[in-house]
Amino acid sequence: MKDNKHTFAVILAGGGGTRLWPTSRDETPKQFLKLTENRTMMQIAAHRAHLIVDWDKIIVVTNARYLDDIKEQLPNIPVDNIIAEPERRDTAMAMLAGTLLAQSIDPNANVFNLASDHVVTDEAEFVKVMETALEVSRAKKDLVTVGITAVTPSSAFGYIKIDDLIETKKNGLSIYKVANFTEKPTTEVAKEFIATGKYYWNANMYVWSAHALVEAFRKHQPKILAASEQLASMTPKEFHKALPAVYGKVEKISIDYAISEKADNLVLIPGDFGWNDVGDWTVMHNLSHKDDHGNAVIKTENSSEPVIINSSNNLIYSGERLIAIAGVEDLVIVDSKDITLIVPRSKSQDVKKIVEKLKQEKKKQYL
Repeated sequence: MKDNKHTFAVILAGGGGTRLWPTSRDETPKQFLKLTENRTMMQIAAHRAHLIVDWDKIIVVTNARYLDDIKEQLPNIPVDNIIAEPERRDTAMAMLAGTLLAQSIDPNANVFNLASDHVVTDEAEFVKVMETALEVSRAKKDLVTVGITAVTPSSAFGYIKIDDLIETKKNGLSIYKVANFTEKPTTEVAKEFIATGKYYWNANMYVWSAHALVEAFRKHQPKILAASEQLASMTPKEFHKALPAVYGKVEKISIDYAISEKADNLVLIPGDFGWNDVGDWTVMHNLSHKDDHGNAVIKTENSSEPVIINSSNNLIYSGERLIAIAGVEDLVIVDSKDITLIVPRSKSQDVKKIVEKLKQEKKKQYL
């Protein structure tokens, strides 16, 4: 491990994950589910951060309603390192709050940001990329983003276009100037992007010194910084007590819109470590073990073995009830205690529309 004395990890864990409904719900969003192995996504993310920093250098930013879940699932993380957001203000405030808490602990803090619900299959490469990004950030000049090597033209991700090559490190990783961002283009446009070799998926995987981020907010979001900058000089107890008042003054905006698209000191390091964001049920099918006919079965505790006859390329998330299918293909079938979801795999992103309709109809018991 390199010299990470001033390094902190900030894990964002406040999202809802509506595209994995009905398993991911308001009370139990996807980061608290065991989707890919016998640990929750939150636990996997924390252990990934622990490959680089000690437990007391990991900060979790979550929604206040999930505070007890974080404490239970991550007992090694100090309670003072868990930021319970009183309101959701999107990624700009979440990342700034995490960075300011790190700065309150160590004025020379360097921070790498991770999501709590992403998959990484090559952890050794992940550590290599992150430590390279941290090395760049220690100069306290550039904001660094890790761009994911795009393997398919997906409309589910935002894209980052690179500009000139700045340098190539001895470990083979290159650093590029960022040209611009494009938010979730159509599949056809994404094909054109990938063909150029200049576009990477945006995974919101940022690395920076606390100093550089504060200066970026001072330049591009002075109102947000004015409302929150005092947090960096507070004790942990004072920090958490002040959060409601701070959050009541700041707008809801993503880090991309607030800072990244405006900053002239943003650089990119390509990351090729088997990343995926588990964004919908089609991704879960891709990640899961399949039988000879392409059917993937995800079992939960006390779930029954499904009966599958003359069917192919389906994803079955099995609850306590028996699921039996015959002569069907390319479906997502999810059984939960009070909801059964059936949708074509090609339309799995439309699950979000179901959630939106339930919200409109005020059927909170299903959300």
